[in-house]
This record gives sequence, structure tokens and C-alpha cells, in this order.
Amino acid sequence: MASLRVVFTLVVMSFLSSAMSQALPGSTSSWSRGDGGLFPEFYQFSCPQANEIVMSVLEEAISKDPRMAASLLRLHFHDCFVQGCDASVLLDKTSAFKSEKDAGPNKNSIRGFEVIDEIKARLEQVCPHTVSCADILALAARYGGPHWEVPLGRKDSKVANLKKANINIPPPNSTIHNLIKLFARQGLSEEDLVALSGGHTIGMARCVSFRQRLYNQNGDNLPDATLEKTYYTGLKATCPTRGGDNNISPLDFTSPVRFDNTYFKLLLWGKGLLNSDEVLLTGKVKKTKELVKSYAENEALFFHHFAKSMVKMGNIKPLTGSKGEIRKNCGRAN
Repeated sequence: MASLRVVFTLVVMSFLSSAMSQALPGSTSSWSRGDGGLFPEFYQFSCPQANEIVMSVLEEAISKDPRMAASLLRLHFHDCFVQGCDASVLLDKTSAFKSEKDAGPNKNSIRGFEVIDEIKARLEQVCPHTVSCADILALAARYGGPHWEVPLGRKDSKVANLKKANINIPPPNSTIHNLIKLFARQGLSEEDLVALSGGHTIGMARCVSFRQRLYNQNGDNLPDATLEKTYYTGLKATCPTRGGDNNISPLDFTSPVRFDNTYFKLLLWGKGLLNSDEVLLTGKVKKTKELVKSYAENEALFFHHFAKSMVKMGNIKPLTGSKGEIRKNCGRAN
């Protein structure tokens, strides 16, 4: 009987995967299926409680710290841009490799590891050695924003890559052309760039990430001319010329914990916090300018594109099948 149940499970999972692959182009099903063999029902039989467990931990964590939703979204982004969505960002350093946590874009900046560890611990109690840390990151990144079906079935990497983390993750002072290049390196389009940047509608940034815009944007000791004056004055109080590197400011100061399209409206008003935010509008690339304006006018369009781009980003070089492993502890390989 046990063998028959296994065969039945495999047949049903194969059917579900096949059915999703035949969904109409442009439908929710068609763009929620990962092209790397990932699909939302991956744990339907092996760990049907997975999503419920993830969401319960997230609700607890975010009720205590509303910033955590943005931090977990960023953690997934910083994972996928290095060597694919493989949870390498969670690995602590060993004698064999350096941790991505120590990369320039990550050090003293990325957070939320304890929430991922709590999710993993609860899943291990119910479904031992079943749900990967990479899938936990993908599921956790969805909290608070528009809903989408998360394709699942990723495995975890056994190594991290500090060098790629320093090279591939877009810095906050990026030009528009550098952003387009770094996103294209991951197979992501200009539409993906602008839609995913909209994730900055929640969360905070450290002073060290935007000080250059206030005091030395072009090496002339002058502020960025695109900054609206009253906004600039307020930022100077948070981020002085020296010190206060870890002082924080909201990326969207009008609704910092609500996922909406205000981020794009602020860009139109010269109130984007990071250089990599404002250049979406001022960087003289027609496509990104048009998208900023479209998303500022149409929140539903932004939500749709954001969800679609999150699925696309989550499918960057996933480890599946015999590749990788399912870590017992997200901070170290088995």
C-alpha cells in the first residue's frame, strides 16, 4: 500500500505540473509556474502545512517589528542576485568559504535571519528534512504585498559566494544604466527593474546609503539637484555630513509599512530616497520613466507587474532535483 501511495502521489504531482504548464498565456497560473521545474503545489503532499506555518511565524514577527516584512523581501532579493535563489545568503562563514553576510551590500544591513530560523525550526518539527531554506525565503518575501502563488521546489546551496555578492547586488548609488545591466545579468527586464524597485514602498535605508545624495552627489560637495528642497532638509537632520551611518530613514516616508504605489508618486515629486530610486525617473531611459508614471497612476498595474516580476526573480537559477540539498539548519550546510 505504501508503494501505491508513492506512485499515486507522483502521478498527481506530475499531472498538476503538466496542467499548470498548459495554462493560458498571461493567466495567473501561467506566470506563477517556475520555468525551472518549480510549482506552487510542490509540498501539497509532503508538507501541506508549510504555508500555514510560514505565515503564522511571519504574523508574530511582523506584529513585533513592522519593518520585518521589508527586511525579508530584501533578503530574498539579495539571495537571488548572487548565484540564484538558493539560500546562500543565509550561510555563515566556514573554513571553506566566506559568508555573503559580510559583502558590502549586506554587512550590518540585511536582517531577518532569526525569523527564517524560527520558520525552519517549526517546519522541521512537523515535516523534517522537507522544506528548503530557499523556499522559506521565497514564501516569506510575499508577506504584506500583493498576493501571488509562489513556485516551490528549490534546493539549498552548500556554499556562499562573497565575490558575486559584491559584484551582482545593485548598490544604492547606481546609475540607471548600471541598474539595467545588473538586472539584465539575471535575465530581468527594465519592467522587472522598475516593478521590483517598487518593493521600496516599505522599509528603511541607512544614512550611509543616501548620504552621497545630500552632500557630494557629483564630487562637488553639493546635494543632488533632483531632491525636493524640504525633503532634502529633513534628510540632513537624519544624516549629518559625518557620523550617524546607521541612522535610518523610510524609503517611502508617507506610508513606510503599507505596501502601495506611493513610492512612485514620491519619485515624481523628487522625494525618492536612494539614487537608485530617483534615476528610474531622471536617468533618461524612456521605458523606466514611463513605468514610474504608469505605476504612480495605477496601483493595480503595479501590483500585477510586481507579483509577476517576483515570480520571475524567484526562478533565477534554482537548484532542483539532485542539485543542492535541504539544509537542516539554514545557517550551515548539512
